[in-house]
Formats: sequence, C-alpha cells, structure tokens
Amino acid sequence: MQITRGVFVTGTDTEVGKTYVSCRLLEMLRRQGLRTTAMKPVASGAEKIKGRYVNDDALRLQQAASVDASYAQVNPYVFAEAIAPHIAAERAGVEIDFEIIRQSYQSLSELSDFVLVEGVGGWLVPLNAQQTLADLATMLALPVLLVVGMRLGCINHALLSVAAIEQSGLHLQGWIANKLQGNYPCVNENIETLQQHIEAPLLATLEQAAGIETALDITLAGTQL
Repeated sequence: MQITRGVFVTGTDTEVGKTYVSCRLLEMLRRQGLRTTAMKPVASGAEKIKGRYVNDDALRLQQAASVDASYAQVNPYVFAEAIAPHIAAERAGVEIDFEIIRQSYQSLSELSDFVLVEGVGGWLVPLNAQQTLADLATMLALPVLLVVGMRLGCINHALLSVAAIEQSGLHLQGWIANKLQGNYPCVNENIETLQQHIEAPLLATLEQAAGIETALDITLAGTQL
C-alpha cells in the first residue's frame, strides 16, 4: 500500500503568510521529484469565475502542486464572504462536513506522494457548531507546520498556538518566522525568545523589504516531512 506523507500548515492568525509558505514548500518538494497535491479544505473570501466561486489562496496551491487535481478536490468548501468560516457557512446555508473533507483528502493521497493541507485562520477557528480547525487537523493526523507572523504581540500568539497544537496530540514539525512588519523593534530578539520556548525547530525566517517578501528558500534541515 502506498504511504502518502504530508503536512498541515497553520498560522498564528489570518494573513500571516500560510499560503506563501505552502507554495514555497510545494515548489521545494517538486524540485526533489515528489508528486505533490495541495488542499485548502475551507476558504472564505472568493470571487465568481465562470459561474463558480474560487478562492485565490486555493488557486495558488492548486497551481503550485505538481499533480493535477480538480478545484473541488483542492477546496471542497468555499464561501464568497471573507469572514469567519463557520459564519460564512451559516450564511450560505451550508454545514461543513468533515467526512466530505476526508474523502477529498483521500482522493488526493491516492494521486501523490505528499499532500499539503493549509488551514484557515488560526488553530482554533470554528468550522461548524461543534468542530474547529484543530479537530480537522486531528482527523487528518498530519504533522503540523506553524507560520508565526512576527509582529507586536506575536510571542503570546505563537506560544498559545504551540500549546494548543501539542494539546491536540499532534506533532509540531517546526515553525517559520515571517517578518510581517519588517525589522520592527527587537524582532530578532523575539525570534530568539520563541526559539528558547518552542521545542520544535525554527525552519526558516522570511524577510520583508519595503513590504515585499524576499525570496528565501525554506530549509527543512534535520526534519522529515
């Protein structure tokens, strides 16, 4: 039986660079010759193209993967409004069903060597009345990669996220520091502080130059994704 590897990418908040990191990781794995697929199980914030709603992040993931997969497989639940996903689903008259997500994940697993799954928002974002993103990650049982948006207040957000991931019983593969506010005061000291308090390795630091991300390779030294 083929064993498909993968990773679940989450962040300390929304807009911290999860999709950017995910696409870079997919590009790196493509260069290694792996057959990759990607998934954004739930996305809120979409535009209608050719009669159907599509999310820009999901499209970027679909394009970065090396194996062709349908948009419906990549993004089973997409909502027009850029609001909390459980609220967007409620307004659309839809309940997010984890079994549908599991089936899409399974179909992608059968196509590839590696499946990257990108979450929505932060770790404990509700997806329906009973379940959160953490419950979804637990169902998929993938190792977790945490993207930390380096800005004022990030130490608390990062350590709370790490604690919640560990409480879920999942393995935190590593974390990535994304300098969203550039070199704000003590940013490097904040990164050092997080390194001292997070057992999982810092895999990469993404720089900001005049608000534009510089092209740094994501290195995964010492880890097995």
